Amino acid sequence: MAAIDATVVGIALPAIGRQFHAPLTQLQWVVTGYLLTLAALLLVGGTLGDQLGRRRVFTYGVVWFAAASAACAAAPDSAVLVATRILQGIGAALLVPGSLAILQASFVPDDRARAIGAWSGLGGVATAAGPLLGGYLISAVSWRWIFLINLPVGAAVFLVTIRHVPESHQEQAGSRIDLAGAILTVLTLAGITYGLIEGPSKGWASAPVLGMLATGLVGACAFVLAESRARVPMVPLSIFRERQFTVTNALTLLVYAALGGTLFLLPVELQVVDRYSPLDAGMALLPLTAVMLLLSARSGRLAARIGPRLQMSIGPVFVGGGIAMLSRTAGSSSYVSAVLPAVLVFGLGLAITVAPLTATALGSVAGDHAGLASAVNNDVARVGGLIAVAVIPALAGIAGRDYLHPSEMAGGFRAAVFIAALWCIAGGALAAVGIRNPRPALTEIRAEDAVKAATAGPLHCALEATPLTTDA
Repeated sequence: MAAIDATVVGIALPAIGRQFHAPLTQLQWVVTGYLLTLAALLLVGGTLGDQLGRRRVFTYGVVWFAAASAACAAAPDSAVLVATRILQGIGAALLVPGSLAILQASFVPDDRARAIGAWSGLGGVATAAGPLLGGYLISAVSWRWIFLINLPVGAAVFLVTIRHVPESHQEQAGSRIDLAGAILTVLTLAGITYGLIEGPSKGWASAPVLGMLATGLVGACAFVLAESRARVPMVPLSIFRERQFTVTNALTLLVYAALGGTLFLLPVELQVVDRYSPLDAGMALLPLTAVMLLLSARSGRLAARIGPRLQMSIGPVFVGGGIAMLSRTAGSSSYVSAVLPAVLVFGLGLAITVAPLTATALGSVAGDHAGLASAVNNDVARVGGLIAVAVIPALAGIAGRDYLHPSEMAGGFRAAVFIAALWCIAGGALAAVGIRNPRPALTEIRAEDAVKAATAGPLHCALEATPLTTDA
């Protein structure tokens, strides 16, 4: 349900914009509103599951997510849709962290690998099916059905969970939740996101924009201060003293920002400029998922043998090259000559990068902090996508209703993909300088975890990155 929702909304943006006569800023909020609450509250959702019971919080999340989806489908205008997407993100923050944690707690070690493998495989299938299903529903009925589809799925998940999923807690879970950290995270992300999205239209010197940017910056400083003093911090800052972990997360921020910005604009470009139907636009990225499913496990095993540095250095360059090649799609009518080669190079770069990147994030900290490292790394990926969706259109000169005009959209899209490509290349250079190859035994252990995550599909991760675990 989460994977389908994450991949299908981008396909629906042109239809939503036309029906509501919405400027680009409203479409940005449709995406970033969801990502904002999900990224800000994800760690809180994981902590609540550990303390109150993973099944209980998971079922609350399923019901909340389905109810918010129904509200999204009934939205009478873009402002209400943004508000309901924000609520949907809260439901996802309760729902998403528990999925893998429940599997880890419910299966004995001998069966756990197969269970997580099934989880990863079904995530990949859902990621691939989402654009196809959404494209069909948008073309045949209405964009509103991409949200209504969550109602029967949510009902089925709820019933199965109540009947068949055992309750579990984390025995060492703390008794307090870092509410101050959660509130400051929301203020920080909301302030920065508002300023970046509304700056081009309201003016960078306008009082609302300057005020919200200042709120974001003050919130970030207050967050660091609060986490350094909290008895049970949401994010212990000491984890960033490890250089390998910090560099890996900086690379994650750059690569997933490039992914988020590109995948926000590409479905719009394909439909507005190249006249693809929603279904055709959804099918355009299928080879990306296929390449990832085929090569990610092999990439993880290679990183286990040779260390992650080489792949984390050259992989982002391939990703950036594929993104830059997408500039040829604007105005081209040929999928085979323009879109497919870019998608294949793009997918190859992700297959090279994602498994060793995830493995390094987990392997660079002590074993008892692996859950925290995974949660932080996946939250960084979400924040990267959130910021990119807010800032890339402004940097590329896409504003107002430019996205509905083929010539303006084509020029802006070309600029946007080159900006995203440069971010990826910068990430590769950062990895080449900052990443070290750890001991082989440690790399191998963490690579196995990374393979499980990578097969769930980075297309999903780019917009709503599935966490490995939130046992922290």
